[in-house]
Formats: sequence, structure tokens, C-alpha cells
Amino acid sequence: MDQPGPIPRTAEAAPLRDRLTIPVLAFGGILMAVMQTVVVPLLPDLPRLTGASPGAVSWTVTATLLSGAVLTPVLGRAGDMYGKRRVLTAALVLMTIGSVMCALSSDITVLITARALQGAAASVVPLSISILRDELPPERRGSAVALMSSTVGIGAALGLPLAALVVQYYDWHTMFWLTSALGVLGVSAVWWAVKESPVREPGRFDVPGALGLAAGLVCLLLGVSQGGQWGWGSTRILGLFAATVVILALWWWQQLHATKPLVDLRLVSRPRVGLSHVAALLTGFAFYANSLVTAQLVQAPKATGHGLGLSIVETGLCLLPGGVTMLLFSPLSARISASRGPRITLALGAAVIACGYAVRIADSRDLWMIIVGATVVSTGTTLAYSALPTLILRAVPAEQTASANGVNVLMRTIGQATSSAAVAAVLVHHTSLVGGAPVATLHGYLLAFGMAGAVALVACAAALTIPGDPTTGGTRRARGTTRDSRDEALEGA
Repeated sequence: MDQPGPIPRTAEAAPLRDRLTIPVLAFGGILMAVMQTVVVPLLPDLPRLTGASPGAVSWTVTATLLSGAVLTPVLGRAGDMYGKRRVLTAALVLMTIGSVMCALSSDITVLITARALQGAAASVVPLSISILRDELPPERRGSAVALMSSTVGIGAALGLPLAALVVQYYDWHTMFWLTSALGVLGVSAVWWAVKESPVREPGRFDVPGALGLAAGLVCLLLGVSQGGQWGWGSTRILGLFAATVVILALWWWQQLHATKPLVDLRLVSRPRVGLSHVAALLTGFAFYANSLVTAQLVQAPKATGHGLGLSIVETGLCLLPGGVTMLLFSPLSARISASRGPRITLALGAAVIACGYAVRIADSRDLWMIIVGATVVSTGTTLAYSALPTLILRAVPAEQTASANGVNVLMRTIGQATSSAAVAAVLVHHTSLVGGAPVATLHGYLLAFGMAGAVALVACAAALTIPGDPTTGGTRRARGTTRDSRDEALEGA
């Protein structure tokens, strides 16, 4: 017999803790994105501040990327098995500890270790989305998930100018003391306002699977992120990619034969799940080029003829409208998904991203057109990123929600890392000397925009190939379908 889902309650009748669950989880997502971006304004000065080489300083970004990619699916699986709020709290605690370590030290080894700890926070969004599925009634779930997905862009847009302002007017350690205080607030708020989900998947944690996935991802992302510095044809890079193929092949075999695998590959092989992961990878690639290229373009010297010579603070303010747009458009994404289905929302979002890059190609000299183009890309990203977890929610059993969304976030991370490497390769091959220093040409920036726009169109096509959702539309919900009966139907789809 079907068990009834959560009983809807009005905002007036619901206890204060229940009313604050969504804002608290959204705050955690924004905080995670802020933590990932606050180090960016420091990168040019960190060699001087720490006495380390630029190559060593770059690991303050790489370490967070690697640990986040490795820990997101692992912590997602742990959340499904041992409790989502418990694991979410642990991830925020690790993030806060990393921030305190950064505030207390100027040693580059300590900073890299701390940034690796902060990478654990990448699991905050998939864990939060899983909690929302378990705790919210269907009519509230769509908008809450859309908001949660948008926090990544909102936090990134807020973090850059905030960090730049602090770095410009205060000691750089002050920034990490501020984020440490916010981290303590986030941990306390989650512990107080978020209930532990009763949905669990019993069994033993797949330690060999976690170690195998970690080793394979480290080799893959290390090769992708360091290829430009070490040389794509170097022995180290080729060795890393060869190791990636061997390790992940063995990991795949182990997962297929494990009793309780870390990642249910049979579930991933379903078109509705597997194609959603492919679309996530492509969307991550297309989205990341926006902020990456825009920041370099507007900060380029005016002597180039196309650069605007803006400061890092002014650059962050240019990207801020995109973050505000993501907040405003997340409810629209939920409504489109409710009426047309999340795959249509995903395809529409990818198409809007492509349109935004078309605007960038048409005019990347005037500041207002640069802001408009970047904001259009952010709008499309909102639609796409809000639809991706909804696709996963409707395609996997409730007890595998966190791990499945963790894999989806992992695919976005891989897409972003690949985008960073591809953009860097394009810009390096299209440079000119300005004042004796190599600077990317306008043609190089336009090629990067064109590449990202083309990938967005491929993401749109991939989204349209995802099988339709049998529960799309309001008719079925009007018939009173319960959450658990719907999930059971989807499990058999």
C-alpha cells in the first residue's frame, strides 16, 4: 500500500523551523559557491603574500576542484545511507574548518590543504535537493529545487565582488575570517532548521568503489586542469589520461559486480538518467566559459583596442546582474518544468545560453552589451541547472536521490574543468603583444564564445533526446497521485 507523502501545511500553520528549511538550505548553497570563488581575487597577489611560485598558488583552485569532484558522489552516497542532514552538516563543518585554516596561515601547503577541505562543500547542493524531495509536498518541491540549483550561480556572482572589496581594503586573512563566521552560521542553521530525512538505503558503504572513483577522477581532472601548464603531449599528461582509462574501466567492472555499488550503473544506463548526465556535462562546459572569458575580457588593458581595463571589483559588479537574474528566474524554471516537463526546460535553457553567446559574438566591445550577453547566458543557465535535478528526481528511486544528483553535479564539474582547459588553449593560441606582454586577441575571445555556444546547442539537442516524463503536467497531480506511488512508477520506467 502506498504511504502518503508529507501533509501540506500553510505558511501560518507550519512551525518556524519548517518555514526556514528552504532558506537555510539555499543559504548553504550560496555559501558553498562563495567559498569556491573568494580565492580568485587573491590569485595575482598570493605568490607575493605566501612566497610561493605561481604554479603552487594555482593549486589553491585545483585542490578545491579535485576534492569537490571526488567527494560529491561519495558524500551523496553516504547521505543516502547514513542520513542526509548528518552528511550535509559534516560537509559544511569541513568547509568552515578549511576557512579557519586559511585565516590563520600564510603557508601555501596549509592553504592548499584547507582549500581541499573546502571542496567537500560541493556536495551541499545535491544533498539539499535530496532533503527537499524527502520533506516537501510535490506542489512545493519544484520551485524549491529550482532555487537550490540557482544558488551556485548566485553565490558565485556575489562572492567575486565581495572578496575583491575585502581584499582591496583589508588584510586578505579578513576575508577568510568572514567566511568562517558565515560557515559557523550555516552549520548552526542547518542543525536547527533542517530535519533528518527518514529515507535511507541500508547496506555497507562501497569503500573499494569510492577509492577507485577517487583515483580515476584525480587522474582525469588533474590531466585536464594541468594540461596547459605541463603540455598536452607531455609524458605526465599522457600518463594521467592512460591511468584514467585503466582505473575507470576497472572501477566500472567492480561497480557492476558490487552488491551495493557506490554508483548504480544500471540506473545510469537508463536513457532518462544517462542522457541527463550527458546534458549536465555539456551545460557545465557551456556555462563556465561565460564568467571565465568575461572576466578576462573586461580586465584586458585598453591598449588592446577591445579591453576595458576594469578592476577585479568592477569585474565582479559586471557579473552581478547575472546572479540576480538567476534568483529571479528560478521560479519561472519551476513553472515551465511543471507545465512542459524538465527536459523542455533544459533544452530551452541550453538554447538561451547559445543565444547569449551569439550576443557576445555580435558585440564584445561595449560594456553594456557585454553585461547583457553575460546576463542572457546566466538566464539560460538558471533554466538548465534548475531542470537537471528535477530530471534526476523523476527518474531515480527516493533512496538514491543524493547519490544520483551527486553524479550529476560531478558531470557538471567535469564539464567546467574541460571548459577551462579548452578556453585557455584557445586564448593561448590567439595572443598579441601589448606593452611587451602577451594578451589574448578579440578573435580569440570570439572563438571561445563560439565554442561555448556550439556546445550549448549540442546540450539542447541532447536534452530533446531524453525520453519524456510520464508525469508531466498538472492533470496527474490533480488526480491525487501520492509522492511514493509516483516514485514507484518512475522506478519501473
